Amino acid sequence: MTHQAAVLDLIGLSARVLFQNGQTTERMVSASEVLAGTLGCRVTVFPRWGELVLRIQEGERSYYEIVAVEPWGVDMHKVAATTAAIEKFCAGSIETAQLRSALETIVQLPAVSLVRFSFFAAAGAMALAVIFGTTHLLSLVLIAFSAAGGACLRRLLAGMSRNLFVQPFCAALLAGVVGAVVVRLQLSPVLQLVAVCPCMVLVPGPHFLNGMIDLARARIPLGAARIAYAILITVMICAGLLLGLALFGVSLPVAGPSNPAPVAYDVVAAGAVVAAYCTFFAMPWRMLPIPILIGMLAHASRWVAISLAGADAVTGALVACLFVGVIMTPVADRVRLPFAGLAFASVVSLIPGVFLFRLADGMVELVALGSKAPQEIFDQVVANGTTAILIILAMSFGLIFPKLWLQNLMRPSVQPGGGGSA
Repeated sequence: MTHQAAVLDLIGLSARVLFQNGQTTERMVSASEVLAGTLGCRVTVFPRWGELVLRIQEGERSYYEIVAVEPWGVDMHKVAATTAAIEKFCAGSIETAQLRSALETIVQLPAVSLVRFSFFAAAGAMALAVIFGTTHLLSLVLIAFSAAGGACLRRLLAGMSRNLFVQPFCAALLAGVVGAVVVRLQLSPVLQLVAVCPCMVLVPGPHFLNGMIDLARARIPLGAARIAYAILITVMICAGLLLGLALFGVSLPVAGPSNPAPVAYDVVAAGAVVAAYCTFFAMPWRMLPIPILIGMLAHASRWVAISLAGADAVTGALVACLFVGVIMTPVADRVRLPFAGLAFASVVSLIPGVFLFRLADGMVELVALGSKAPQEIFDQVVANGTTAILIILAMSFGLIFPKLWLQNLMRPSVQPGGGGSA
């Protein structure tokens, strides 16, 4: 292998690991440029959904390589390990062969164990139910059973199909079936949460957030592709949930009562949700306390804004996300973790999943009833859709604006010839 080919291969391998596992595009490009500088050349990265085009320049000559990669995953462990390996190489602590060996080992790192994955799926779904005001013990047990079953089903399907949409659809379908059976047997007074909470742990928030960051940085095609992927996953979740309910002739209420939890329950449950999502994103155990603490503080700020200051849900989400955006931007660089996964895990309980699922069910009902649909259903569909969109926009602005502003004041997380964090 020629020197130029070896350099392209090494930079392409590191960029692929970062891009595929949820690192923001800007940080992936920055790490590639730093690595190339240490190797004595310049690199330009052209990221697209499905491929990375690398152009290496040595003097007046240019060399190209296309790396096939789809950024559909989020694995914080792999991102942290890759960033650490690049820093060591740039600091002169390891040689080129050792860096390549480390990257090849990182690629083969296993996912979190099935026991941990299913346990935290159950815990996260139960915690979401508590945040929404549920203390009914049997309902919480049913929610945990549904979420854990969905997690096991996702792992089973991961070994059978490479289709990106099969897992969320089938897990949501199971949640819908469990919710419908609960209604038929009258086991719980909170059908909506029994059916919805296991689906909320499937929401692809980091992809939506990374897409919004790409759009803010004028990477329009990549940002649009990321958001389209996130929307399609959400559509599959809605379709699976509604189909599971429809199999037993059950539908979600277009509107439902809101019973906010006391602040102590709310904050503790928020910490449990953060722990669950960090598990989904393969965060190392030793790093869990950081996002859990930030997520709990963010939820406390939201509770204060809504319960004491009289703010609405949109403003409360904005306040919490601004707090997380300001704190998490330097923290993500310090611990070498992807901002999108870390920030989203801290505010995942704010995602308007209930409103999205009510919206989808209301739209199906409008289509089924046609001109006979009452005005009340139409009004609720509009209200649910508007609320969901406004909360998503408030969360996106609250997380992205502080990041973009603070990043302009911070150095790159790795630099040629020396480590260091931003």
